[in-house]
Amino acid sequence: MKKTINEKTQKAVPDGRRVRSERSRKAIIDAMLKLVAEGTLVPTAQQVSERAGVGLRSVFRHFSDVESVFATLDIEVRKQYQGLFAGGDRNGTLKERLQHAVEQRALAYEASGNYLLTNRAQAWRYPVLREQYIRTQRQLRKDLDDWLPELKKLALGERELVDSIASFEYWNRLREHQGLNKKTSTELVTRLMSRIIVND
Repeated sequence: MKKTINEKTQKAVPDGRRVRSERSRKAIIDAMLKLVAEGTLVPTAQQVSERAGVGLRSVFRHFSDVESVFATLDIEVRKQYQGLFAGGDRNGTLKERLQHAVEQRALAYEASGNYLLTNRAQAWRYPVLREQYIRTQRQLRKDLDDWLPELKKLALGERELVDSIASFEYWNRLREHQGLNKKTSTELVTRLMSRIIVND
């Protein structure tokens, strides 16, 4: 049986609303990503709504509270930058792999630094961000094991020291607080890790 024009119209209305809703949600997330990338580490709902071109109510209609906005942002960031952390040439001697591992981390940290800072700035307030941060640290530790299986032979204290040196927090200190450039920071991290792992 053929559908009447009225039936077709009734079906099209919800579909249209769903499309507009999905478009608004994407605009909100894109706005958050852009604001953080530009250096606004803790965007307000008002800033997000203005950048997204949607009403303030729309932000909270799509996200029950500010925590859910930051949680969704964190998920989107990991989708975008996970490949950077997981990539790189993992072949070669220990020294070569160590060098490659630090260079790959430096590349990922430089690209995602503002987003990582946003997570740290809001983690005290939102439990979901603390949980995501802990999960990310576990993944990074596992990834470093993949780069450098030799780490499993280290004493616990030495292994923890390696993770500290390879962390974003240490990288950010070198780059932002101590004013070192990317090349010098990479060389320093490589040298410190080499002293523990390679013992030369």
